[in-house]
Amino acid sequence: MAGHFEAVPGGGAAVALDEVEVSILRSLTVQLLELIGPGEEPEVDADPLAALFAEGPSKPPADPALRRLFPDAYGDDTEELRAAAADFRRYTENDLRARKREDALVVVRALDGLDTEPEESVLLKLTPDESRAWLGTLNDLRLTIATRLEITEDEEGERLYRLPDSDPRKPMVMAYLWLGALQESLIETLMS
Repeated sequence: MAGHFEAVPGGGAAVALDEVEVSILRSLTVQLLELIGPGEEPEVDADPLAALFAEGPSKPPADPALRRLFPDAYGDDTEELRAAAADFRRYTENDLRARKREDALVVVRALDGLDTEPEESVLLKLTPDESRAWLGTLNDLRLTIATRLEITEDEEGERLYRLPDSDPRKPMVMAYLWLGALQESLIETLMS
């Protein structure tokens, strides 16, 4: 089971992780949380109905990785499409950011709850809801890394596996490929 999710009774998933894998996953997820940002703190006496209609940003983020995580809903071919994309972003981005933060926190909490010993792997068991959060976060991590490394779909093949050890991108490419394998095994597990 090492590095490969398997189904557990009740619809969840489990994977064996060693101390290094736990550390890498936690570090990358914390960095993702920092990238997404803390979000807005709700006021204690805030009107819950008003919170539903709170407006968010209307322009795409400047950071390419954030633009990948929070893409425009429509193309920008015309002024009308740009206006529609701005409206869509204004009313959805805050909720999407909050969901991505919540999913990433599920991952961090699950990893923090493990009792890892050096040189030994531990079994991480996830509920169906936790599995969904992990799937979203694994996807967000891969999108972010791919953007930072400027990995295109054309590069996803054998070329990434053949990078020389001297290439400074190699450690992050290896993390990207490993996260992809984890994501793929979790999808297969949840679909079985």
